[in-house]
Amino acid sequence: MQNDKIKIDIVSDVACPWCYVGKKRLEKAIGAWDGIEIEIEWHPFQLDPNIPKEGLDRDTYLTNKFGSVDRPLEMTKRLEESGKEEGINFNFGKEWLAVNTLPLHQLLHVAGEEGFKDALKERLMKAYFDENLHLNDVTVLQTIMAEYDWSAEKTQKIINDDRIAYAVKQEIAHYQQRGVNSVPFFIINDKYGISGAQPPEAFLEAFKQVAPLKIIANGDSCDPTTGIC
Repeated sequence: MQNDKIKIDIVSDVACPWCYVGKKRLEKAIGAWDGIEIEIEWHPFQLDPNIPKEGLDRDTYLTNKFGSVDRPLEMTKRLEESGKEEGINFNFGKEWLAVNTLPLHQLLHVAGEEGFKDALKERLMKAYFDENLHLNDVTVLQTIMAEYDWSAEKTQKIINDDRIAYAVKQEIAHYQQRGVNSVPFFIINDKYGISGAQPPEAFLEAFKQVAPLKIIANGDSCDPTTGIC
């Protein structure tokens, strides 16, 4: 029996710049697709679950990850160029703050139940990578969520809800057990895997095939074991 839609499960982290690029490239592919309906479901991943609640300033974060600041900043040039091609203005200025993304995934979890997870994913990535907003600040998150008609009290309650945090962690563990160890990772109809921010053509080819498991590897992605993005 032929499927009446294509289901894409995307495993990613808000703090993953290549996940942002991959999102834009997938959207380009979907815009060029003239086949059956495509449905997207986002799933959480944490590149660095050990970042403290107060976050880490840019230089401290890069030094901890790479041993220096200069080399990783040099590495971001290709990322910034790729971002511009997709309409993303990556901004890694000194005011940029690395944060623990668990609370962001908790907000996304509930946004998914209410039907606007994709929109919120885009908003949080823009806030993190373009606007340099400090997403560990509850007031900042309350302001963002007010754009979706959430009260400050609702946002605070979701961030503080241990049951939602547990559900997010369980979902992360599920995909790690399935072998997802770098992001973004795209699973098409639970059969076809695409690793990394592949070009739109790769997604379009996958849409056409949706066949037994095939991995397109070596795409641009973020690896939590090396910290390289």
